[in-house]
Amino acid sequence: MKLITRKEAAALLRDGLTLGVGGFGSHSAPDELLLGIEERYADEGSPKGITVLSGICTGNNRFDDIGHNRLGAEGLIDTLIAGHYKNSAQMDKLVSENKIAGYALPLGVVMNLLRAAAAGRPGVLTRVGLHTFVDPRVEGCAVNVRARGQGRELVKVLELEGRDYLFYRAVPLDACVIRATYADEDGNLSLAHEDIHEAQLQMALAAHNNGGVVIAQVEAVLERGSIPAREVAINHSLVDYVVVSTPETHRQNYAVDRYHPEYTGEVRIPAGDIPAMPLSLRKVIARRAALELRRGSVINLGIGIPSGVGSVANEEGAAGEILLSLESGPLGGVPTEGVGFACATNPENIYPIADNFDFYDGGGLDAAFLGLAQVDENGNVNVSRFGKSCAGPGGFINITQSTKNVCFMGGFTASKPKLEIGGGRLGIVEDGAGVKFVKRVEQVTFSADYARETGQNILYITERAVFRLADRGIELIEIAPGVDLERDILAHMEFAPAISPELKLMDARLFNPGPMGLKI
Repeated sequence: MKLITRKEAAALLRDGLTLGVGGFGSHSAPDELLLGIEERYADEGSPKGITVLSGICTGNNRFDDIGHNRLGAEGLIDTLIAGHYKNSAQMDKLVSENKIAGYALPLGVVMNLLRAAAAGRPGVLTRVGLHTFVDPRVEGCAVNVRARGQGRELVKVLELEGRDYLFYRAVPLDACVIRATYADEDGNLSLAHEDIHEAQLQMALAAHNNGGVVIAQVEAVLERGSIPAREVAINHSLVDYVVVSTPETHRQNYAVDRYHPEYTGEVRIPAGDIPAMPLSLRKVIARRAALELRRGSVINLGIGIPSGVGSVANEEGAAGEILLSLESGPLGGVPTEGVGFACATNPENIYPIADNFDFYDGGGLDAAFLGLAQVDENGNVNVSRFGKSCAGPGGFINITQSTKNVCFMGGFTASKPKLEIGGGRLGIVEDGAGVKFVKRVEQVTFSADYARETGQNILYITERAVFRLADRGIELIEIAPGVDLERDILAHMEFAPAISPELKLMDARLFNPGPMGLKI
């Protein structure tokens, strides 16, 4: 291991190389190294035309000069291969405007592609993605004109023993920039203060075994032998260079300005210190979803409204009855919300993301609670493309295709309505604009036909109506007390759903302040 500066690290990267960039949304971005690349490109115009491979692009959903946004200068990136772009507003913009070639893959597939590259395998064979947009018979992983013009076959359909599979080709790395907490004088890396354990090891293996360069950013270098063997996440034999960051380029995540030990499991804080959600559209939906919880189950929560299920369970004193799992690796505890989503307060343990997706892909989850942006008359769900913008699926495809019970959650209209919630009823003062229940989704991120084929149980939960996936289309099974079926529901849909002969009112407790007395 050699200790160098960020300027020296950036100088190691040649034009046209394939670079693995670590981090996950708001977490573990190697900002010191990305700043070095940004500065060198501004000064020298190099490295240019590179391919970047990432899991979830890093950023805070804005155009701030952090994370992947630092790589946004025209000409620096030629191709971006990732599970999700949106956290980096600049990457999303470049792909949407066809300035760089964009490929969007399921996050679990990206993790296994790194493993395949490390092991010298040609790629990943899996059923994850069948009948969704990544299936080449639907759209394929190339999400813009520039990517399609490359003629690159990143995924194809193969038949094995009478069943269809998708084969995703490995992407060998020439170099990677990753982040750890500490390095010792030999270059052994510790993740002690990282609140998730993302793809650091997998990227290091994929680059090293391809003859590439592994560069790690740390907050400090410790004395040789001072990191206990059990706490060495990456051995020095895989690490070529180490750069010590500044505090400004090594925040625990973009939502906090100081280290929170309760996110890493170093300490636990009282559950009562976690504030309850105010009564709102979001809480009503999260409460209705919480009624689907079963004691002892392991469940996944997505970002946004779905993460509120954990907050509701905590407020109701039921968090100990279930295990909450995030695709980013934390198991147990209460997920953080907003920009800091992906870590948890008081986690029981933190899985590496690649291992976590093995658990998910094998059907380990009992239930999943995820967002919805569009639902069509067949029951398909879109969360990945709107107009020219394709944010990517993240772990959505892996989770929804591998879990028996899935609840999709979201507001009924595209914009928020003005509501009166109380007295066990929902009053719609002024309805939101935009239709979410459309004739045909813009992109299939969840395939209803695949769910029917595999026998999944699917619910679509909104603040005013609950639907289930039926043999044909979707069926309305519940409506909120206080709303009118024709005026407040059917008039805001582009298709007529089946209506259950046993249509009933949603539980009145969902619409009252204070705890609802949830019993799992």
